[in-house]
Amino acid sequence: MKFNPAKALENSSEIGSHRGVNHMINDSATYTFESGESMKDCFDGKLEGAYLYSRHWNPTNFALAKSLAAMEGTEAAWDLGSGMAAITNTILQLCKSGDHIVSSVSSYGGTYAFLKNYLPKFNITTDFVNIVNLESVEKAIKPNTKIIYTESLTNPLLQVSDIPRLKEIAKKHKLTLVVDNTFSPLILSPKVLGADVVVYSLTKFVNGKNDTTAGAICGDSEFINNLIDLNEGTSMLLGGVLDSIRAANIHKNLFSLPIRMTQHSHNALFLAEKFEKLGLRVIYPGLKSHSQHQLMKSMMNKEYGFGGMLAIDLDTSARASRFMKLMQKNGVGYLAVSLGYFKTLFSNSGSSTSSEVPEEIQREMGLSPGLVRYSVGLDHDINSTFKTIKKCYSML
Repeated sequence: MKFNPAKALENSSEIGSHRGVNHMINDSATYTFESGESMKDCFDGKLEGAYLYSRHWNPTNFALAKSLAAMEGTEAAWDLGSGMAAITNTILQLCKSGDHIVSSVSSYGGTYAFLKNYLPKFNITTDFVNIVNLESVEKAIKPNTKIIYTESLTNPLLQVSDIPRLKEIAKKHKLTLVVDNTFSPLILSPKVLGADVVVYSLTKFVNGKNDTTAGAICGDSEFINNLIDLNEGTSMLLGGVLDSIRAANIHKNLFSLPIRMTQHSHNALFLAEKFEKLGLRVIYPGLKSHSQHQLMKSMMNKEYGFGGMLAIDLDTSARASRFMKLMQKNGVGYLAVSLGYFKTLFSNSGSSTSSEVPEEIQREMGLSPGLVRYSVGLDHDINSTFKTIKKCYSML
């Protein structure tokens, strides 16, 4: 039976404490024990179903984690205070000094900076490749490689990672395949396609309100338990815990995600097709002109569309800046970083969310200085939005 992430998410919903339709928010930092012996058993990992301290587990965070794991088809999940915490905790749990990583060069700027600039402090190195070129991925693997890291839809170039083929390469070389699915929740199910670990910035589409930062790691029970081991777990010892009140809010927002992703995708496809007819250079995996359109179709859960992210190329950063200013002035959306909001957000990737990537690398990877990245909102009248964008474009 084909995996249905929305159905799995729905089935994860449970009646809350005191039979509330929502889970109660548990804002305790610490929890009581009936005896010193039971506390010792908890520290020793022998007492199941008990809560010790909210840096380890909290009932509210646990409820969110269970739903995220259900949505991803993994055995377990762990929620954290940001998407970067999810990425860094995962990599530091999997790697030690002397290890090596192969990563997509087209990735979120913060991820690139962590891999390129921060990890070498611990003698962990990274080779960056064009993730679409599977031959280059395999050639970059060394005897000390531990991870293949990619994004399901890469930021900001919207390349489609061939997760099943990447898994074949990872399995052949006994590597862990880590996939960031922030751009395409529900649309792609990386674990089902072959990923070992799936990471998220929950800040974006999953929460959908841009009112908090949060992240998640989804994987098998052994990996998640190792992450939060009291003595050696990266997440336990580095302490990037998510506040329980925020966890409760995200959990409630999560159940509207299928409806939201469907509308984001509908609007993005509409704009992408209109932009293409205008003669603009458009990047969107839902267009037949996208080089990996068929690959995307072969992997996606089709009922949720091709996603809410698209990009257009206006050649220069000055032109992109003027265009974005006009769009904000005319009510298209907001000139702001981030994505997944109910309003359309747009930014010039090379000078914002990918600015950590050196300009010469940006050019090599095909990132134009005039690339405008859109996170298309939930506009009810998307045709009217397009007309306004078209007007702004005519004023350049």
